[in-house]
Amino acid sequence: MNAPTTFVDIDNSRVDEQRRVMATIIDNAECPFCMTNLAKYHKEPILLDGKYWLATKNQWPYEHTKYHFMAILKTHKENLNELTAEEGAELITMLGELQTKYALPGGGMSMRFGDMLYSAGTVKHLHAFLIQPDATAPDFEPVRVKLGKTPKK
Repeated sequence: MNAPTTFVDIDNSRVDEQRRVMATIIDNAECPFCMTNLAKYHKEPILLDGKYWLATKNQWPYEHTKYHFMAILKTHKENLNELTAEEGAELITMLGELQTKYALPGGGMSMRFGDMLYSAGTVKHLHAFLIQPDATAPDFEPVRVKLGKTPKK
């Protein structure tokens, strides 16, 4: 008997609400970022909708961010080497549109892929982040993107 496919890694989650949603995702054995399931689990509005990608705000943004956007690939793929040139080009174009639309003076982008032991991702479906830190906030601390799963003690 094969083990069920797991599309999320609850150990990599950061907040209680995220863990509760991920427990439901695990019970349902669904990919939360596949288009047939996205509205069930992701409650932020779609900001941009392209042929291959859509853009939205991250439902659980990192601390110390002013903006934390996600671009989600509309087709279920887990690895960078599965992307077509057209999909890659649309991603960069979409992130540029977000930068323009929200007048981001600077920030960073990241994308996790593949095995979540290495990526420290929560969802095994290609998605990218565009982040502007809230660098002028009085309590600001730099935003760090984690790679590699924290070992259990």
